[in-house]
Amino acid sequence: MLSVKNNSPVEIKDDLLAKFDEIVKRYPEGRQKSALLPILHLVQAEFGWLSVDAMDKVAAYLRIEPIEVYEVATFYTMFFLQPQGKYVLEVCRTGPCCLVGAERIMKHIENRLGVKENEVTPDGLFSWRGIECVAACGMGPVLQIGPTYTYYENLTEESVDQLIEELKHK
Repeated sequence: MLSVKNNSPVEIKDDLLAKFDEIVKRYPEGRQKSALLPILHLVQAEFGWLSVDAMDKVAAYLRIEPIEVYEVATFYTMFFLQPQGKYVLEVCRTGPCCLVGAERIMKHIENRLGVKENEVTPDGLFSWRGIECVAACGMGPVLQIGPTYTYYENLTEESVDQLIEELKHK
């Protein structure tokens, strides 16, 4: 589902457009749609999330239909379709991590931060969500912090609290 929260117009500046151009040049003429994933990553890095307006501008740049961008952005979980906190705590929620406490960790994060999954704390620092496998099954429960994707393994409520405090003071 596409979010329209905070969907104010975005301006894609010349330096970002130059990066788009560099990426599109990697692909054969007429195959500019192949640049969609790396361009979406650039847009998200620039604005923090993919608004409908930003996706529409990517579609116009690539000369494809907006729905083609929406389909990709909604399929891949690494793209945020609503504003996120400065630190996005992503907890692996697949079977192996759940067996060793991932659901308990997610509930603890919700209670500690005072926000539900995909919400942002009032100070704008944190949001959290459950994600699919991060391929660290032997070290679960596992959390990664997007968008840098730093991993934290063998989580406990205490280690999560310590991490949150450290991030607050960065």
